[in-house]
Amino acid sequence: MTVKQVSSLCDKVVLVTAGGSGIGRIMVEAYLAMGAKVHTCDISQTMLDECLNNHPTLTASVCDVSNESQVKSMFDDLKKQHGRLDILVNNAGISGAAAAIEDVAIEDWDRTLAVDLRGTFLVTRQAVPLLKLACGGSIINMSSNAGLFGTPLRSPYVAAKWAIIGLTKTWAMELGPFAIRVNAICPGCVEGPRIDGVIDRDAMERGMKPSEIRDVYQRQSSLRKFVNAQDIANMATFISSDSGANISGQSLSIDGHTEGLSNWLD
Repeated sequence: MTVKQVSSLCDKVVLVTAGGSGIGRIMVEAYLAMGAKVHTCDISQTMLDECLNNHPTLTASVCDVSNESQVKSMFDDLKKQHGRLDILVNNAGISGAAAAIEDVAIEDWDRTLAVDLRGTFLVTRQAVPLLKLACGGSIINMSSNAGLFGTPLRSPYVAAKWAIIGLTKTWAMELGPFAIRVNAICPGCVEGPRIDGVIDRDAMERGMKPSEIRDVYQRQSSLRKFVNAQDIANMATFISSDSGANISGQSLSIDGHTEGLSNWLD
């Protein structure tokens, strides 16, 4: 990390949604390490309390991003604590059910799109006026390589992540004249408990062993391995810094080069 990147993020106000654990927490820590002022949210007060104990300068709100009133309340907290916003990271999302389309429960479909898509919309809708007041900034939307490929048994998740790509390009067009850059990060499988749960559910649906599913997932990447949360944080801090000043409207894959997501064994 260069001195220029560090200085360009110093004292910037950053909102990272779902920062209590996983990728979100690593991104929170990455921005804090570069001198940014970070506000985060999570549905878990316990997770937030742990983060706040470890990072005294961090501010936080309990928030379900799919709930409009809770999102408004979170922005009230943000404005009270910091008064402005320079960078938004729409990280909140759930993996949804792994099931054949005819077996996807309506409530699973609705909940996945509520968090992954409606949540991104609600948060961005509140953030844009603040970014305009700051005379520019950066929005990062977390999509997925599932937003670039079809993915068997993951209809709700794929629908949301493809939509995020469309919103990213549309918002980049709308907000570019206001010096607001909008990009999507598209991770592949990220090491950790979330992908472990996806693999377990996928294995159950297919009647296979989790180790067999993991092997198939890893063989979909040219590098034959999963990425880690720090890889995602490194990309986020780069494209929201001055070093990414001319990057907008892009879908940036961090996946070891995905070759395809439908090469399943019979």
